[in-house]
Amino acid sequence: MAFDGTWKIDRSENYEKFMEAMGVGMMKRKLGAHDNLKITIQQNGDKFNVKEASNFRNIELEFTLGANFEYSLADGTELSGAWTLEGNKLVGTFTRKDNGKVLKATREVVGDELVQIYVYEGVEAKRFFKRG
Repeated sequence: MAFDGTWKIDRSENYEKFMEAMGVGMMKRKLGAHDNLKITIQQNGDKFNVKEASNFRNIELEFTLGANFEYSLADGTELSGAWTLEGNKLVGTFTRKDNGKVLKATREVVGDELVQIYVYEGVEAKRFFKRG
């Protein structure tokens, strides 16, 4: 599928502001802006296997489209939610366990890039990944 492959972070837009809105401290924001994130995605029908490797952690998660699962961000924020497929976009809706606020995420392959968009409390960030 289109998402399959290994994607390495190329650039970000408004990512520090997004992390600030999420409540991430200044030191972690500075480090997070240079996390060297690499995402490996394997899709098999409606099942996904995603490996995230960065300077801070390496994790692997599996999810099925439309099925709720638990997830922790690199800063320890715990979320619960699901990914769905809307056209060519993966759309995630996640609720924070600590305050009940919603984090929206989308992943879409545009040209030769994987574009990941996060929206939290009205603050939007984009991260662009190249195949690597």
